[in-house]
Amino acid sequence: MIHTLTEKIKKLEAPIVVGLDPTMKFVPEHIKQKAFAEYGETLKGAAEAVLAFNKGIVDAVCDLVPAVKPQIAMYEQFGVEGLIAFQKTVAYCKEKGLVVIGDIKRGDIGSTSDAYAVGHLGQVQVGTTMCRGFDEDFATLNPYMGSDSVRPFIEVCKKEKKGLFILVKTSNPSSGEFQDRLVLPVGGKDAKEARPLYEIVGEKVAQWADDFMGDEYSYVGAVVGATYPEMGKTLRRIMPKSYILVPGYGAQGGKGKDLKHFFNEDGLGAIVNSSRGIIAAYQQEAYAKYGEENYADAARAAVIDMKEDIRTGIF
Repeated sequence: MIHTLTEKIKKLEAPIVVGLDPTMKFVPEHIKQKAFAEYGETLKGAAEAVLAFNKGIVDAVCDLVPAVKPQIAMYEQFGVEGLIAFQKTVAYCKEKGLVVIGDIKRGDIGSTSDAYAVGHLGQVQVGTTMCRGFDEDFATLNPYMGSDSVRPFIEVCKKEKKGLFILVKTSNPSSGEFQDRLVLPVGGKDAKEARPLYEIVGEKVAQWADDFMGDEYSYVGAVVGATYPEMGKTLRRIMPKSYILVPGYGAQGGKGKDLKHFFNEDGLGAIVNSSRGIIAAYQQEAYAKYGEENYADAARAAVIDMKEDIRTGIF
């Protein structure tokens, strides 16, 4: 799957992933009213509105971008109905030829991690039948619990030829509370040996990446926020064969000029996420002319502008 993602990025010249992170405030009124008329102001009604909204976005941008990234919490807030909308969103995106990154940020151990991996990326046995759950192409992971929380995902990915993006340095303002802490290596005694925790995590990701290589890049990637470009430069060096999923562009403050060091010299190695900057573009002044009815056209325009901003920033 990492080969597929790389080839799509090359073909489209767009290292962009659209974050399908809908909240009800992003869904235009006409879509909500149609869903509520059929299902009422219920969890089912909300989930159906979200699904219809997503389909409009996907139809508008699927020829421009290689991948989408639905954030599962935005669907879980609507309970079981929301998870059904998540599953249907994943399936619809794959029908449209998009690579799907499930932003699930799981991290646990043993049989629990196995179950998460099977549910999102693999197959579960039901009697004599093998069934797929959500069936994303990639998933995001939190490695805080160590290797035995990650290895079950790697084993499933090896069977399925799917991939991972592991949190290394996240884009949120308080990420430094833990990720920037200076840490001694195991057995170290000299304070001069201390390095930021995110570097140590990056080195571990590089080890996992070496163990699961594709043709050019590893199936094991990393998440590094656009809001920390200098740290991104360091981590690019530490993880040369890992694709970097870069959140924090647009609404969180990251710009094209901040992204150069996340890429390798071949112009590959990173894919930049934008969520509300694209899916809620119609609510921004720059795209207000499209209006609610044409929210998908606004999203398309935002993708085109993002593509140009990245191009001028990294080349």
